[in-house]
This record gives sequence, structure tokens and C-alpha cells, in this order.
Amino acid sequence: MKIKATFLDEISHDIPHQNWGSKEWDADFAYMKDIGIEMVVLIRSGYKRWQTFPSKVLSKREKCYTPPIDLVELFLSLSDKYGMQFYFGLYDSGRYWVDSEFWVDGNYEREVEVNKELIDEVWSTYGHHKSFAGWYLSQECSRNNGKIIEMFAQLGRYCKNVSSGLPVLISPYIDGKKNISQYTNETSRTEAVTFQSHEKEWDEIFAGIQGAVDIVAFQDGHVEYDELVDFLKINKRLCDKYGLACWTNSETFDRDMPIKFLPIKWEKLKLKLELAAEAGIENAITFEFSHFMSPQSAYLQAGHLYNRYREYIEQ
Repeated sequence: MKIKATFLDEISHDIPHQNWGSKEWDADFAYMKDIGIEMVVLIRSGYKRWQTFPSKVLSKREKCYTPPIDLVELFLSLSDKYGMQFYFGLYDSGRYWVDSEFWVDGNYEREVEVNKELIDEVWSTYGHHKSFAGWYLSQECSRNNGKIIEMFAQLGRYCKNVSSGLPVLISPYIDGKKNISQYTNETSRTEAVTFQSHEKEWDEIFAGIQGAVDIVAFQDGHVEYDELVDFLKINKRLCDKYGLACWTNSETFDRDMPIKFLPIKWEKLKLKLELAAEAGIENAITFEFSHFMSPQSAYLQAGHLYNRYREYIEQ
């Protein structure tokens, strides 16, 4: 089991920014390439009023601030240079849609409307890049709440229609014991979804988004380690049922510590990768290389994790 892809954490709302420019990003892509990463996924192109490129749509509709650099163009150019696939992550308003924890307006139609305009703008501006390989729906969810099926179905189909069928990725999470707010020092809770409820709800979601989504990479950090393989097997079984590619999002940060968030212990990452392999999952994406695994990360221990992983894949 190897990590084939990573998210690019721009824009983040709960992890410190590293203030990199083009030189640092170029070096990071080289580090990624060196350990076999083939795909990068912009986790979101904008969040609330922050954005990764000077979008006319987001600046006008959401009053987003103008960024000092066009990171989308930079990431695509680096992907072209290093022979990687680039997936574009949509805009997350932080307001218009519903999730189990973060109910605000619940107006999913507006989330869809804004993103459709953004998709048109992005494809006309950046679609010529040879590395532009797909789309990522950045609205993360864990349960069949609100209108998540309708939102995913509409956004996924629109992405595919605009780009002549390029694949669409989602990365949901499991509503497990470690599904804890980043704003508390707690690391677990007593309430958690059961295996049966998880399977039932995602069976319903997959039935509703079939044809709109191609790849599903469940985050692996919200459940206890002794439960993980059973959840992964459920995910794989459901993906196979609906013809979806089943990846694992093997998180390289640690959810077991009150300090949120630090690079994960190598032993834990290795265990999670092995459990995914046991469940029949072949590919892994991670959240995320640049902060938690890169030799040039602001966290010193991230470079040591890189070294341990290199030893692992070389063996």
C-alpha cells in the first residue's frame, strides 16, 4: 500500500499557513515526486472570503479578498513540470450547506449556483493545462443529512459536463468516536455511528450520486484503530456495488493528541495503510503532505516521517 496522491491545503481554516512562495512549492513537488506521489488535489479553491486565485466569480458574488498570487496557475504549472495529475477543489462557502455539525443557512442551492459559475470560470481559464485531470467536491460530510445527495449529484455532473467527463473525487469522513471539533482539547467522545448505520446511509448516498462521482476516499482518522478495518471493508463493498473507485484518505496528522494538529507517529500511519490493504483498497491519498510529511515543513518531525516512509516503500 503506497500513498499515490496528496491534498494541497490551500485554503485551510484550522492548520497554520507556511507562507510558501513558488520556490518552496517547486521543492515540495520534487519531494512528492521522489516518493511516488502522482496526483495532487487542491482541497478547496476558496473558503468563506479567502481564495487561491483571483476569481472574478468569487470576488463579485462572495466578496472574496484578492490573493497576492495565483496558486491554481502555480500548482498546475508545477503539475505539468513534474508529470502529475491535478484535481481542482471547489469553493466552500462555509455558510450555504448543511453538515451534521455545521448547520448555518442550509441553502444548498446557492452553494451549487456559486460553484457552477466558478467551474465555468476555472475550466475556461485553466482547462488547457495537460495536468488538469479532474475535480474535487470540497464539501465534506459524514452522514446522509440535509441535501448532501442533491448537492453532490448536481455539482459532480456539472463538473463532468463542462470538462467532457473528467473524474470527480469526494473525501467524506466517518462519524466515529474521534469526530471531535478542532476547537476543543478532547480527543474522543462516547457517541459514534454504528457499522450498520454507516453502511445504510452511505448506500443511500452512493445510490443518489452514481454517475456524478467517480472516486471516494474516506478519511481514516475519525475511528479507533481496532474499528478501522471493518469500516474500510464496508466502504470498499459499497463502492464496488456502485462502480466507484475506493481509495483511503490516510491522514498524516494525529487525532489522538490534545494539540491539533501535529504530524502522526510513523507506526500509526503504517498500521492504517496496512489495514487499508487488508480491506482490499489499492490506492491512498493523504491529508496532507506539505504540512505533515514534507522535509521542508514547519514541523520538524514531518521530515522524519518522510524518511520513515521512504524506507518503507524502498523495502
